[in-house]
Amino acid sequence: MDALTKALSKAMDDKSPTAIAVSVAAVGVSAFLLKKLIFSPGYKKEKQVVLITGASSGIGKKAALDFIQKGHIVYGAARRVDKMQDLVAAGGHALAVDVGNDEQVDAAVKKVIAEQKRIDVLINNAGYAVYGSVEDITMEEARRQFDVNIFGLARLTKEVLPYMRAANSGTIINTSSMGGKIYTPYGSWYHATKHALEGFSDCLRLELKQFGINVVIVEPGAIRTEFGAVMMPPLIERSKGGPYEASVNKYAENAGPMESSGSDPKVISDVMLEAATSKKPKRRYMVGKYAHEFCFIRNWFGDAALDAILLNMM
Repeated sequence: MDALTKALSKAMDDKSPTAIAVSVAAVGVSAFLLKKLIFSPGYKKEKQVVLITGASSGIGKKAALDFIQKGHIVYGAARRVDKMQDLVAAGGHALAVDVGNDEQVDAAVKKVIAEQKRIDVLINNAGYAVYGSVEDITMEEARRQFDVNIFGLARLTKEVLPYMRAANSGTIINTSSMGGKIYTPYGSWYHATKHALEGFSDCLRLELKQFGINVVIVEPGAIRTEFGAVMMPPLIERSKGGPYEASVNKYAENAGPMESSGSDPKVISDVMLEAATSKKPKRRYMVGKYAHEFCFIRNWFGDAALDAILLNMM
């Protein structure tokens, strides 16, 4: 590259159009090849031992089934074991785990290690959303939101890390959201957890680089899952008879169609597979409907523009 840069400099001095064109092309090609060399992911060929939380529905279940189909050893973890029998039938394993429970998290990790001797990939996918005005959501509900979306994720990560460090390898995939980059009405506590997860994951990535462990953030947009069906009824119920009722009802009416028209969970499963099997995964994967559009609006036109769109939904 240094020689090519010097050649370009000489061509510029000579002011020869042909020489300049050739030199620019050479530098461009070299830069492209260098980028490919540095950032080309490469893929691990061996079968991975994967532990994925939130595997009883939605993104987690789809990812677990796809990893199994690709020949990986998959342990799905969730509170509702009865909802994971299709994973077992497909060749996976089902673990009863509430990520907010220390004993269950510890037992789950020890079981995987006892049976497989390693955990190659941890997918922290368990999570949910509590929506409502700050006035309407109790502090107990807010704490539970953080306990699952942040502290539960950290709890499981801490249990898995000693084994990954000993192996000097591993990949941790944290399911964040476009909600970790933007915001929506009545989602204060949910967005607080996702913004926290972004910062947590970035710091964790730096800490673990020295041990050969990758940390990847997946940021889904609108995805067709149970997310909206679980979130909306309590939101509406909380606001009944209160000062936010009319606004909440309008928001629920406008947000519902966006959720139902979201992307298939497969788009998230695909990037999880890529991140888990890549030797050099990206730091972030933002995929799914509306994610890039909303983030583009905020990044390029500012908060005022995004506020205007969201306020129109309320």
